[in-house]
Amino acid sequence: MIVLRADTLGYCMGVRRALDLAVRTAETVSDRPIYTLGPLIHNPQAVEDLRRRGVEVLPEGDVDGRIAGRTVILRAHGVSPTLRSRMESLGARLADATCPRVLASQRRARRLHEAGYSVVLVGDRNHGEIVAVTGCAPGCSVVGSPEEAEALDLSEPVGVLAQTTVSEEEFDAVCRVLRSRYSRLEIVDTICPATRERQESLARLAARAEAIVVVGGRSSANTARLFRAAQALGRPAWHIETAGELPPEVFGFRVVGLTAGASTPDSIIAEVEDALLGQARTDPGAGR
Repeated sequence: MIVLRADTLGYCMGVRRALDLAVRTAETVSDRPIYTLGPLIHNPQAVEDLRRRGVEVLPEGDVDGRIAGRTVILRAHGVSPTLRSRMESLGARLADATCPRVLASQRRARRLHEAGYSVVLVGDRNHGEIVAVTGCAPGCSVVGSPEEAEALDLSEPVGVLAQTTVSEEEFDAVCRVLRSRYSRLEIVDTICPATRERQESLARLAARAEAIVVVGGRSSANTARLFRAAQALGRPAWHIETAGELPPEVFGFRVVGLTAGASTPDSIIAEVEDALLGQARTDPGAGR
């Protein structure tokens, strides 16, 4: 078997920055427990590694007196201004790991809202990033499809932003609907370049590979989108979290492409690659 890695895969800048901050915090802060508000990133293996370092996950709905005097790491997805103020009022020491691109989206949403725009966010209304950005533009609308955009009834002017991990196709489809309905429309493209790079890299990979393995957490939005994109490219594709989830049928292909979501650790990508190559070497029938 030949395993081809995508040109761009694994940790994005925001995720790597968040993890580096969490590890440094665990090494320098002696008081335990240290908390993250929700899982720092959407990868259970990385979250478990932090737990072993003394960093525990505090469910977002459980912000209470337990955090008084404790260090709380704000995850890459960010938090709303209201939630930040509540944690500060409870006496938490905040270590901010919010992705700089998410912070930029929050600032843009706030400016549009304060300027009198009806703000539309394109993405998953339950995603942590979207929840945080909506807190900066009270009353904004969240849409995940052209159909939902068609159902909006907004006052102009209208300002549109994207969840940083949505695909260009998703964003463009919603924007086409909004352009057809509103004349005073400002579109702010807040899709992270890393998202585009992964999608473009996947397309190049699919042109060379017979099948695609996408590695990443089940709850990772960008990994799920990467998997759907792989399927849309017409190649057999699998979304796995670890090497142990590799399906037997993948070993029947001669050239397998390997990509991974923005919150997938380098070590897990390497384990999957080793498992593919190792099985191919030990199975005389693999790759035929």
